[in-house]
Amino acid sequence: MPLTSPRIFNMYRFRYLLVAISVLIISGCANTNYHWGWYVVSPTTSQGQTNLKFLLSGLGYTISLSLISIAISILVGLAVALPGLTRSRFGRTFNRIYVETFRSIPPLVMILWAYYGLPVLLNLDIGVFAAGMLALALCDSAFEAEIFRAGIQSINRGQHEAADSIGLNYINKMRYIILPQAIRRILPPLGNQFVYMLKMSSLVSVIGLADLTRQANELVVTEYRPLEIYTVLVLEYLVLIVIASKLVRKLEHYMGADESLAR
Repeated sequence: MPLTSPRIFNMYRFRYLLVAISVLIISGCANTNYHWGWYVVSPTTSQGQTNLKFLLSGLGYTISLSLISIAISILVGLAVALPGLTRSRFGRTFNRIYVETFRSIPPLVMILWAYYGLPVLLNLDIGVFAAGMLALALCDSAFEAEIFRAGIQSINRGQHEAADSIGLNYINKMRYIILPQAIRRILPPLGNQFVYMLKMSSLVSVIGLADLTRQANELVVTEYRPLEIYTVLVLEYLVLIVIASKLVRKLEHYMGADESLAR
């Protein structure tokens, strides 16, 4: 495999990033008067092992929340994008109002409103996971709708005309002709949105979801070592997002998205 291949480049880039972070931490230890207490997160001590297990116990919530939220946002985003591409004035108006509304609301504000507002309006206790999932999905669906719109509009007009010439209605035209081609083009930005969702899932910790960030916050309260614990949290998200990015690239290669972009 040549040294200039993307796989080798990405591997070395990841290693250099870890080395750079390690150098920053070591230089910080050497150049400050802060008394470091790495024992609280050291895998060589029983206390550190217990704390690391506690920190990693939030990994399941972080991943599941992100996966479910991105899946819902993709489906909702597609459902919002399609009416905006029709000749219906109502469909285009609905698309624009939806996108502008949910694209303008900060995710943290939406999470708080969903958790405290929906139980009052619906007289239903939806729980922290459902509230966070709904809030993240709604906020992200507006961006997904714009991604789908741009991807569909990038398909050559001749494809639409060919589908119309064989008598396909709007739904079948999108299902069999346009969307399969558009998905290959929009897969990279969809992957970016998944990475974004992984990071935004940390906001749900403010309403009590025991994700990675919440576990770190609780451990800081008991151990009084915020810098050491939050450093581990940074590394957790770094590794998680690097792995997610690698999987997205593999999916892009499998579906030929990288080839379609190269044309």
